[in-house]
Amino acid sequence: MRTIYAFELITLDGFYTGPNDEFDWPNVDAEFNDWSVEQLDNTDTLLFGRTTYLGMAAYWPTAPADDPTAQRMNSYPKVVVSRTLDEAEWNNSRLIKDNVAEEIAALKNRPGKDIALFGSFDLTVNLLELGLVDELRILVNPIVLGAGKSLFNTTDKRLDFTLKATRSFASGNVLLTYTPNTSRV
Repeated sequence: MRTIYAFELITLDGFYTGPNDEFDWPNVDAEFNDWSVEQLDNTDTLLFGRTTYLGMAAYWPTAPADDPTAQRMNSYPKVVVSRTLDEAEWNNSRLIKDNVAEEIAALKNRPGKDIALFGSFDLTVNLLELGLVDELRILVNPIVLGAGKSLFNTTDKRLDFTLKATRSFASGNVLLTYTPNTSRV
């Protein structure tokens, strides 16, 4: 069975966007970019909710063609989960509108590498609650926004995790990798 990992960027105070949905704060450098390519090399499918998909679909096709991250983002199969999107036009994209849990479970059962769930905070929380996310990778950026949206603002359930690994970056970013304790969800 394939692994679904959710990769999220947050601030020291736990927000993924500022109070006006701003996302101008991620701390990205060459070390982060190299790590991103390594992460994508162990991945062969990208999973998104509507909002993140639309942002990614607007950005990555316009990125420089020689960018190794762009090459992977544009060529890998993409799955977008949305009840409101009518079509998914980005290269190699398909849309899931109904039976989300069953469709994602079937995707996990297909042969292949890891499945990356980028951003897509509502979808991440929903799939965590359903026990379909195998790993949560949170990159904490050394910035405080003071207000914004929390990664877990859409759940009213207790979600327990076990720390699997940590990695510090020279930029001050810290990657925390957790596995969900699904038996206690």
